[in-house]
Amino acid sequence: MPIKRTLRRLLDDQRVRFLIVGGFNTVMGFVVFVAIDMTLGRWVTAEVSRVVSSIVTLVVAHLIAAVVAFILYRRFVFRVSGNVVIDFLRFESVYLVPLTVNLVVLPSVVALGVSAILAQGVILVVMTVVSYVGHRYFSFRRKAPVEADPSARVEGEIDAAAESPKGEKRSAGKVAGS
Repeated sequence: MPIKRTLRRLLDDQRVRFLIVGGFNTVMGFVVFVAIDMTLGRWVTAEVSRVVSSIVTLVVAHLIAAVVAFILYRRFVFRVSGNVVIDFLRFESVYLVPLTVNLVVLPSVVALGVSAILAQGVILVVMTVVSYVGHRYFSFRRKAPVEADPSARVEGEIDAAAESPKGEKRSAGKVAGS
């Protein structure tokens, strides 16, 4: 069954899992944004303004999408364990970058007369790349396990078992004193 094997190989790739979960989360987050815009957003527009409505809609949608995204990224993409609270704080600190950009760009574009839904769709595409890099190298980063490989030693560390043919101690693969 080469299809099953190919699918398994694809799902073993963290980038593919990120695209699948990220795609799902982006669509889900956008649907939540649209639903909030068409309900709460319309009320805020009628009571306050379109610009304020876009901000309220964005923040509420962010809160919902961030929780879902955290669970999916942590469990299925990066497959990590450890302190959930610390991971969530790191995750949200990465998510605050696109949220902050979004909080500046979205109202500005809406003030120019562009639909909040159209503007948000475009912004999401750009922020996906920023999100992956931040989560990969910060939110779900783990220290590499300590290797037993002798070549992984720190420069200058003395290996008592490694001696030169003349009986001199070697340090990180070099003869001491050379």
